[in-house]
Amino acid sequence: MSKQSKRREALVYHAKPTPGKIKVVPTKKYASQRDLSLAYSPGVAEPCLEIDKDKENVYKYTTKGNLVAVISNGTAVLGLGNIGPEASKPVMEGKGLLFKIFADIDVFDIEVDTENVDEFIETVKNIAPTFGGINLEDIKAPEAFEIERRLKEELDIPVMHDDQHGTAIISAAALLNALELAEKNIEDVKIVVSGAGAAAISCTRLYQSCGAKRENIVMLDSKGVIRSNRDNLTSQKAEFSTNRKIDTLDQAMVDADVFVGLSMADIVTPDMLKTMAINPIVFAMANPNPEIAYQLALDTRDDIIMATGRSDHPNQVNNVLGFPFIFRGALDVRATKINEAMKMAAVKALSKLAKEPVPEQVNIAYNETRLTFGRDYIIPKPFDPRLIAEVPPAVAKAAMESGVAKEPIEDWEKYKNSLLERLGSDNKLVRLLLNRARTNPKKVVFAEADQLDVLKAAQIVYEEGVAIPILLGRRDTILELMTEIEFDADVLIIDPKSDEELERKNKYADSYWKRRERNGVTKYSARKIMRERNYFAAMMVNEGDADALISGYSRSYPSVVKPMLELIGMSKGVSRIATTNVMMTQRGPMFLSDTAININPSAKDLTKIAQMTSNAAKMFGIEPVMAMVSYSNFGSSENETAEKVRDSVEYLHRTYPDMIVDGELQADFALNSEMLQATFPFSKLAGRKVNTLIFPNLESANITYKLLKELNKAESIGPIMMGLRRPAHILQLDASVDEIVNMTAIAVIDAQEREKRKLKK
Repeated sequence: MSKQSKRREALVYHAKPTPGKIKVVPTKKYASQRDLSLAYSPGVAEPCLEIDKDKENVYKYTTKGNLVAVISNGTAVLGLGNIGPEASKPVMEGKGLLFKIFADIDVFDIEVDTENVDEFIETVKNIAPTFGGINLEDIKAPEAFEIERRLKEELDIPVMHDDQHGTAIISAAALLNALELAEKNIEDVKIVVSGAGAAAISCTRLYQSCGAKRENIVMLDSKGVIRSNRDNLTSQKAEFSTNRKIDTLDQAMVDADVFVGLSMADIVTPDMLKTMAINPIVFAMANPNPEIAYQLALDTRDDIIMATGRSDHPNQVNNVLGFPFIFRGALDVRATKINEAMKMAAVKALSKLAKEPVPEQVNIAYNETRLTFGRDYIIPKPFDPRLIAEVPPAVAKAAMESGVAKEPIEDWEKYKNSLLERLGSDNKLVRLLLNRARTNPKKVVFAEADQLDVLKAAQIVYEEGVAIPILLGRRDTILELMTEIEFDADVLIIDPKSDEELERKNKYADSYWKRRERNGVTKYSARKIMRERNYFAAMMVNEGDADALISGYSRSYPSVVKPMLELIGMSKGVSRIATTNVMMTQRGPMFLSDTAININPSAKDLTKIAQMTSNAAKMFGIEPVMAMVSYSNFGSSENETAEKVRDSVEYLHRTYPDMIVDGELQADFALNSEMLQATFPFSKLAGRKVNTLIFPNLESANITYKLLKELNKAESIGPIMMGLRRPAHILQLDASVDEIVNMTAIAVIDAQEREKRKLKK
């Protein structure tokens, strides 16, 4: 994508359909006059009076306890520098979004128009009663140190400057684990820190808290080594000045055990690395380009333990591992501050988590066979679902033990469960899918690439590294549209109706004819039908010229299914194909089957659909908990529709006793675990959170998923095709660009899984 195209895409993302990235939504009913009278006048007077009696009641009756202010004056924004408060707002909104999706914390972003330290502090103090915590962001040093110090002293709610402490906490956890692998003690190692800004100072202070010795630390700024005889050092820089007679980075690196980079790209050379001690630890965290390129560092030293700030390399030092979960723990015990004990608790929790067995969901997300603690895995991955259940409790306990918690937690098991429930509203599945697809992108043929939205999706998956697109359709139209959207990549374009593709068409036609010659197909008809794009695309997948296909944007579902069945056919042992849709609901991802193929499946068909859906869920790293739904509960109706569901469940219980499935069940009982437990405690689903619904017919499944999509604005991925011999996925008519991108990721993952199974044989 050209620079201009990227710029336009970023601007459209932030401007459309609604400007900005966050909004305020009501949490209470407001439909009736009675509701409004409780929400405002006169009912609102009662909680006001209760808070007037005891200010602590503000946590009971308002959002204060789950509300954080992300506050900046825009003086040190990302890599943009001092761009002012208004220009910093998109970044602050982005931080608010991360708080919400990772820890279910609400945020107001506040941009303060002053660079005066006293004015800034006074502004924050005056608005602090609104919030349960303050996240300072993108404030330049050295002012940031003074602002944070004074606010922590003068406010009774948690205050943290994430630019300082976020990187410090994550990198400290990584450092402890790297030192363990290198078989070195933190008290003994020589550390070089490149950079002397807020993050570098905070990192170094925290390393000292972990045991590093000041005399073993050398810090550099843009002028070189910070020596004690230099003039005009800030108090923070003076804290890490050295008396050693060295001036440059290459001198400092000799025999160093650890390099920590928070400075600029490409300042570390291979020769510098070669002078470091055995098993060197290099955290090159400059973004977007590290102090030394990842692969260059590995090529230079085969004993190196390397971390960067980038997501496309192992060991990403990512602040999102820290700040949402630290504030979550602090808010949940109503901590008056985030102190050193709480930060150290986060360090130890992250360090410990990296050493524990990794959930299959994480392995699948990163396309790993088995992530294990080692040189390429020293800190948890950002998509690890255990983070919210491990880091906040550690922080909360430290707050209680250090005496800053106003609302101690007594039932830790209940607390952990509540944290996991919060995760249900954070639908990371789409991010997981895209991330996993990027690890091993496959060739995907887009059968309708001359449609604008399809081409836009192909452009996105190409530029994001999700897939290698092959564009099928009218060449002149595709080229014209590519110019319009500035899609200037060198990708394969094929027009099945063009004489230029005669050789390929004849090859596919002959192959198709040989397979179907006894089913009424002639060589002539085979060659004629290869002009039709869905037949051509299916043959590309059959012949190995593409790994998967996407079609269906502009044609009816049955008309696209037909060539897939004729040419690709069903997998071995499959008697009927089916589809499932993944719905991104507030309770988490929900699989709904069968949404597009089988009009009135038999009991045997339902059994196969349940089995295939179970396998599909596991492909996403989700353990399926399946309810076979109906209009009746456990034999309350003798109708044949309910009976076939019962027969299917009975067969599954008998043949697959370990499968977590039950029915027939009404949908409300299936989804309300308390109601199910109370009424049907004997059910295999009692006490479990159902994440998969198998419907008795196409009508009920299709209506349900479309209602969820339109009424609840639940994002849908699908219909995902199950049971075909090769990866072919069919879109719903007029699917959105995002839906096409998501389905492409599914197609890539489908191809990845089949490749794995083939290699195992």
